[in-house]
Amino acid sequence: MRYMVLMYADPAATAAMSEEQRADVFRRHEALHRDLEGSGEMLNGAGLAYPEDTTTLRRHEDGTTTTGGPLSEATDHLTAYYVIDCANPERAREIAERVLDFHVVAVEVRPVHDSFGMD
Repeated sequence: MRYMVLMYADPAATAAMSEEQRADVFRRHEALHRDLEGSGEMLNGAGLAYPEDTTTLRRHEDGTTTTGGPLSEATDHLTAYYVIDCANPERAREIAERVLDFHVVAVEVRPVHDSFGMD
């Protein structure tokens, strides 16, 4: 089953990270990538730009509006994602737990219900 692992962080906290903290986060994600590529569970993933670099489009009855910035005013924003293919929800949660730390403060694990030809 495919899952999205959606990672959330406070962009201000991300910007304030020391070089040592950034290197630690990078090392931990590299290790996770190696493990998941080795097991065949990693399909793809990426880090995302800061929320202020986001464009949000909304559809309304009278057309579409475009605004700069993220969808919500929340403190924590989507910072990165993985798409994984694993045996069950428990395994997906086990993988997600590996990215929780001082930087990634929340993780959503969401089943992917439509593969759009990724088989």
